[in-house]
Amino acid sequence: MTTDKPTHKTTHKTSESSAATPLFDLHALVVSVRRRRRLWGALALVGLLLGAAFAVLMPPPPTAATKVLVAHQEDQPNDTGTLIRTDVELLKTTRIAERALRTLKSPEKPEDFMADYRGTGLTNNLLQIDVTGETDADAVARAKALADAFVADHVKRMREAAKAESKALRDQRDRMRDELAKVNEAIGGRSPESDPKEAASIESLFARRAELNSRIADFDQRAEEARVGTPKLIAGTQIVDAPRAVKHSLPKAAVTDAGIGFALGLVLGLAVAAVGAVVADRPVLRRDIAVHLGASVIAELRRARRLSLRLWRRRRDGAARERLTTTLARVVRGSTEPVSLLELGCARGTSEIALNVARALAAEGPVVVVDGLPGPQLANSRRQPGDPDVVSGERAESVPRHVRRLGVGSVAPGTAWTDLQYLGGQTVLVVRAGHGSAAWLHTVARQLADQCVPVIGVVLIDPDRRDRTDGTLWDGQHIALRGHSERLARQNGMGQLPAERPSRAVRVPDTDQEAR
Repeated sequence: MTTDKPTHKTTHKTSESSAATPLFDLHALVVSVRRRRRLWGALALVGLLLGAAFAVLMPPPPTAATKVLVAHQEDQPNDTGTLIRTDVELLKTTRIAERALRTLKSPEKPEDFMADYRGTGLTNNLLQIDVTGETDADAVARAKALADAFVADHVKRMREAAKAESKALRDQRDRMRDELAKVNEAIGGRSPESDPKEAASIESLFARRAELNSRIADFDQRAEEARVGTPKLIAGTQIVDAPRAVKHSLPKAAVTDAGIGFALGLVLGLAVAAVGAVVADRPVLRRDIAVHLGASVIAELRRARRLSLRLWRRRRDGAARERLTTTLARVVRGSTEPVSLLELGCARGTSEIALNVARALAAEGPVVVVDGLPGPQLANSRRQPGDPDVVSGERAESVPRHVRRLGVGSVAPGTAWTDLQYLGGQTVLVVRAGHGSAAWLHTVARQLADQCVPVIGVVLIDPDRRDRTDGTLWDGQHIALRGHSERLARQNGMGQLPAERPSRAVRVPDTDQEAR
């Protein structure tokens, strides 16, 4: 056919433009996530409510807190908290838990009791102990028993360490005293002057005796310091803040938990929206929709807000509908053959648009709206006196030739593609942004091209308010509406298709990957 070469040329251009498109469009992702604000807003609200409900329905158990000052023999100014972390871990041992339970005379197992308290190192020497109980009094009693058990265990360890160190120093001192006795015995009553021949040996014995005396004195001093220093450490380890019940504020807890739930719900909602936008691959920007359908966006209409009570917004929406009606009426009026409106995701809105266009054209002559929608949207629409007639698709061929026809159909999944050509020789696609996937938009463009139904343009419903992309295709004048030349009139009448159609009618991507 004569269309093969031009079509190949057009798709080649599309391949080049698609190759220049980045694989990951951050702008499109942000727009898609913003359009799903109901999803992540609802999840954030659910998280807020669940957090508040959690604080109200599951209040924290009665808790008591106490602070213990812990003195260490190895304390250093540059300590990084290793010693206090060791104390925290020692607090979570069965030995201390069992000693506290014996004080409380409780039959509870140490392992179970360990799950009811925790220790926190506030500084290098300050330990805070938090304990839960059945009541405030029970929690205070358990905190006091646990703090006393920890202090007693720490004092016991300090004493044992000091005792072991002092004993080791005294043992070393006694060994040196024995060696000193042997040296004194070797010296006897001799001196270097009395025995010149052994003068060097006697001098070495005197030096050794002096060294032993010095070391024995040093060990005595260290043993005394170890014995004297232990009481200071014992006295320094004490409870500095008596156990007291911790008061919980329900409003504060509700606000805190609600804020945490709100943040978690918001993050989860944004993540779900982002993943859904990437997986679904539903174009939202007018630029992407135009590329996938191979037709320019000639008009757009924002979705009407049912709960909108502002007068200026109603006037703005009404003015936008009037402009859209004028644009489509001009397109239908200038066409040499019937025009159809094919919807994707907006059947009700397309029905209203078709009726408005038919009313505008009714002043120039008789108009009939051909209902090819799979549902009752057009048949059950509100009719006004003097509205054009609406006939079903089966009766479309019975409409007289002098009556202008305006077809309304759908290109949603399940469409009977071969029936679209009877709704109109040319079509305007009415597409809701973010409804169809890129693959389905590609399928629509392919099917319309196979049925030789040129796409005049695209009417975008509910576009993103912050979309600044251009929906006009500039690859050739035959693609944009301003450069679109009318199709050749059907040579064999309205019911027959021409034998040859110009390849400029529809431009579609060549592959699914190209469509993306």
